[in-house]
Amino acid sequence: MHPVLEKVTEEIIERSREKRSAYLARIDAAIEKGPHRAKLACGNLAHGFAACAAGEKADLAGSEKPNIAIVSSYNDMLSAHEPFKDAPALIKQAIKEAGGVAQFAGGVPAMCDGITQGQPGMELSLFSRDVIAMATAVSLSHNMFDGALYLGVCDKIVPGLLIGALSFGHLPAVFVPAGPMPSGLPNKEKVRIRQLYAEGKVGRKELLESESQSYHSAGTCTFYGTANSNQMMVEIMGLHLPGSSFINPYTPLRDELTKATARQVLKFTAQGNDFRPIAHMINEKAIVNAIIGLLATGGSTNHTIHLIAIARAAGIIINWDDFDKLSRIIPLLTRIYPNGQADVNHFQAAGGMGVLIAELLRNGLLHEDLLTVADERGMKSYTQEPRLIDGKLTWEPCPEAPLDTEVLSTVAKPFATSGGLHVMHGNLGRGVSKISAVAEEHQIVKAPAVVFDDQDDMMAAFKRGELEKDFIAVIRFQGPKSNGMPELHKLTPPLGVLQDKGFKVALVTDGRMSGASGKVPSAIHMCPECADGGPLAKVRDGDMIYLNTQTGEINVLVDEAEFNARTPAANTAASHHHGMGRELFGAFRRGASSSETGASNLWAED
Repeated sequence: MHPVLEKVTEEIIERSREKRSAYLARIDAAIEKGPHRAKLACGNLAHGFAACAAGEKADLAGSEKPNIAIVSSYNDMLSAHEPFKDAPALIKQAIKEAGGVAQFAGGVPAMCDGITQGQPGMELSLFSRDVIAMATAVSLSHNMFDGALYLGVCDKIVPGLLIGALSFGHLPAVFVPAGPMPSGLPNKEKVRIRQLYAEGKVGRKELLESESQSYHSAGTCTFYGTANSNQMMVEIMGLHLPGSSFINPYTPLRDELTKATARQVLKFTAQGNDFRPIAHMINEKAIVNAIIGLLATGGSTNHTIHLIAIARAAGIIINWDDFDKLSRIIPLLTRIYPNGQADVNHFQAAGGMGVLIAELLRNGLLHEDLLTVADERGMKSYTQEPRLIDGKLTWEPCPEAPLDTEVLSTVAKPFATSGGLHVMHGNLGRGVSKISAVAEEHQIVKAPAVVFDDQDDMMAAFKRGELEKDFIAVIRFQGPKSNGMPELHKLTPPLGVLQDKGFKVALVTDGRMSGASGKVPSAIHMCPECADGGPLAKVRDGDMIYLNTQTGEINVLVDEAEFNARTPAANTAASHHHGMGRELFGAFRRGASSSETGASNLWAED
């Protein structure tokens, strides 16, 4: 085991000792009460199985047969979640054949950042994670269940489901992926068309045709944004069946894996001999593994927020310094768009998660001793991949080495020596930066600030030709308390155009960028946010800013006394608090914690 990995893990264990102990004490108290369905009054229980078939009623009247909750993010508008349409029937039949009962416990909302990007609805996106966590808790609150299956894929959905699952940590849990859509228009061509559109050289018709060829069928978008980072993260923590994350939907293998997942959770209930509650599975080492996976694959910056909230749900305290320390020792082992031109289907073909995990384990860069949902305990089970042989699902060893070294590499020959996620710090506060997709010549920028309080204002300035120069865009009042912290991904194409023209450009904001953020250097999630009086609210047009994403420096080059004497700009985000449902989220905005503490108000009482 690498000594830095050991040290960071021990620091997290020590830092979390009090809250983790309190969390496990609550979970263990729930476990000691035994199968909860048996404690329900007759009227409660009758309501709980009123719609079931006669045989299932008889089964649920006793406590011998486990009852498995299905919690799903299915809807048929979003491509990633549409494949979950058939999953409940497959799961129920598989569990019935294996000697249990399954009930569809509830659905959770699933919104798409791809649809709401740059739109008012995006300002609900981050907080939808906490809504999903609460909806998960409501789904399980009937106390009817001995285990749960969680069906989710995309950006806020999996973190929300996992937070909710951890609040019911006394139940065994297995997560069920849907898989990515088949590859469509190559990512390089998609980016080219987007930039041409930003320059006004092609119209909306050509842009829509390009986007439709890229996002073209059921399944997860194939670029490596937050959705596919979710799938990687859940597998490397041991909550997916080995090798199941990136199998395409509507294939025989996908269906067999869904049925196998259903049978698997039955093995881990308290009625059996191998009880595995999720609270005992997601420990400090599992959380560290998730960070390592994120770094090794150049995953989404959104998880510098989500993982902190997920860990907190399990009584574990992590922070951005943990990401930064691990980033110094974890090499970048994949090239998946936006960090390359390949998509997740290419990654899967090159060896996928099994080869990645095996490489990390061989080099002492991953915790092996986890309690997982595989039959054999430990992460070595995840160096296997699923196969259908004569219609029977089996697991075979993964390739011994990557099959395409342009997509998946080794620790000996990494694409970069570090994971590329760094803490940014200086007189403008603390934030994060992802440089795995940023060319080295663009990783340091010194330029005057151009200040905006709305992303649409920057887009308008770009279209007027006012940004044809070196500058650092400062986008203020985009934090969770201001307007829900929307992603600012629609700023990437115009900034990319300006960078390609030879200008030195960068972005600094207390908001977020997309999980697919690419080649433009940035310092994001800046804390304290402007709504809390953060120093970014004091920056003025023309102030020189020095951004060094290699060393993590982010400073405004203004006399310290002068800068400190400035009055912060007034918050202009009030116009973002109404319309498209935003008025319903006032309590979320007011109670949100900082980005570095998970941007959540779920634990306000603590």
